[in-house]
Amino acid sequence: MSENQNLSQKNGSAAGRPPMGRRGPGAAVVPGEKAKDFRGSSRKLIEYLKPYHLALVFIMVFAACSTVFSIVGPRILAKATDELVRGVTRMMAGEEGGIRFDYIGRILLLLMALYGVSALFSFLQSFIMANVSAKVSYRMRNALMEKVDRLPFSYFHTTSYGDVLSRITNDVDTLTQSLNSSITTLITSVATIAGVLIMMLSISWQLTLVALCIIPLSLALVLVIVKHSQKYFLGQQKYLGRVNGHVEEMYGGHVVLKAFGGEEKSIAQFDRENEQLYRMGWKSQFLSGVMMPAMTFVGNLGYVAICIAGAVLASSGAMTVGGIQAFIQYVRSFTQPITQLANISNLFQSMIAASERVFEFLGEAEETEGNVSLSTKDMEIRGDVEFLHVKFGYRPDKIVIRDFSASVKAGQKVAIVGPTGAGKTTMVKLLMRFHDLSGGQILLDGHDITEFSRRDLRDEFGMVLQDTWLYNGTIMENIRYGNLEATDEEVIAAARAAQVDHFVRTLPDGYQMVLNEEASNISQGQKQLLTIARAVLANARILILDEATSSVDTRTELLIQKAMDNLTRGRTSFIIAHRLSTIRDADLILCMKEGDIVEQGTHEELLQKGGFYANLYNSQFEQAG
Repeated sequence: MSENQNLSQKNGSAAGRPPMGRRGPGAAVVPGEKAKDFRGSSRKLIEYLKPYHLALVFIMVFAACSTVFSIVGPRILAKATDELVRGVTRMMAGEEGGIRFDYIGRILLLLMALYGVSALFSFLQSFIMANVSAKVSYRMRNALMEKVDRLPFSYFHTTSYGDVLSRITNDVDTLTQSLNSSITTLITSVATIAGVLIMMLSISWQLTLVALCIIPLSLALVLVIVKHSQKYFLGQQKYLGRVNGHVEEMYGGHVVLKAFGGEEKSIAQFDRENEQLYRMGWKSQFLSGVMMPAMTFVGNLGYVAICIAGAVLASSGAMTVGGIQAFIQYVRSFTQPITQLANISNLFQSMIAASERVFEFLGEAEETEGNVSLSTKDMEIRGDVEFLHVKFGYRPDKIVIRDFSASVKAGQKVAIVGPTGAGKTTMVKLLMRFHDLSGGQILLDGHDITEFSRRDLRDEFGMVLQDTWLYNGTIMENIRYGNLEATDEEVIAAARAAQVDHFVRTLPDGYQMVLNEEASNISQGQKQLLTIARAVLANARILILDEATSSVDTRTELLIQKAMDNLTRGRTSFIIAHRLSTIRDADLILCMKEGDIVEQGTHEELLQKGGFYANLYNSQFEQAG
């Protein structure tokens, strides 16, 4: 694990570009993906929807009413058809009366009113459902973002950022979209099937039996197609995630890719993944596209059978022409909701699988504060820090810090040196309680740091890292991140102290210049200077500088060093350094190796010992023979 992981400059939260290898943009839960615990996740989702139960009741009532008014239409239209047939028959027979257009007109006006009311109820239920879905999405995303802030750092050591982002974006989108579609479709489909079946029976039970024979054939056809297409949909989303991840990684690292001539290898890998995506994609789309033509074919067979049976009944006087016309309309309305219900099963699987991932994330163990008994706001923090037999491991079976003890007085400048992987950055993470100790204690002004809340504790620290973190915003906003209540004048004063003001004024728009997503429109050295200005503005009692001048030129380093001397004066500061020439004036140098302090003292004392530090220092200044 890298020592210089990207932490925030003051209040410490993991940041950086998420790896996308596991799930790419668009790698949402796919149709047919099954939840591990369908019942349990369903109960959680129902519980989550409780605040909207009244709205859901209205949605059900309006959807059912819309369907009922729509279903009644063909039966009423049959009366107009029958009247038209009777009128034509009277005219052909030379009887008086002819066609009663006033009667047909009243029926058509009634029909228009019914369909108008049906459309109104449909609009109302769609409006309310869209509102509920938007609120669920809003509430769920808020809960997920708040959860991210409450999770311990150890969670992000075992979970990729891409997977977390997928839960916040893809899974929430899948859940809300499926929720929006499935609830209304389920209600209307069930209401349509029940209502149409009643209407069909009221017209002719014989024709209803003929129509019902279509259902087993339709269901069998749908199940066969869904069964064969499911694996291809899953494969399509799998390879879509891989392709997106590969493209994102290559785009983010295109400079390194070109520098090492990796274009051909990258293209070859993309071609392999894209070929698999193509194979899965066309098979899934083909099988999905086959469903409607197949259902139409089966439906047409049913219409032929109904027409033959209806003609026989009409010839014997058991049915009217209007009844046959209405029945055929109902049959058309009967097969569609059956297909919709088959598709809803996939939507429900997607919705529950997505909700399962979301609730799984929301159920992760959070950071616990323990028994908080002190507040830094009620104390005048001096900056005395003491490490007492500190022991720590990222995993219980892998101890990184075995027995670390050191005493730092307020205002001292402490340098921590050692080879890569010695545990230097881990120590400052423990100091800010990014992780809890496996053993021992860390004291701040004589108080165990666990007696403070994490927020209070971190308010006393300012941090500058080798790996800079700037967000998409203006330069002024990025510096102000160190103190959100600072005025523009205070921001500019901090920028001057960190040698930032001069170069910022040479940029387009100056302090109002907007940094892009990865702040690639300024140099690495300039990014480093901005993070230093942020730490200056924070004005914290304790400073942590993790190789803060590694990305600047020698002249700028001297200017920053002077600014750092002013910044650290009167403050406790921990400086992690690889260039030992920058920490010769430190009050205390801690030499770490494999998680333990092997030497400590001032620069001169450690050189006189001729031990670990002396060898490390001299190795940086050896002249090649």
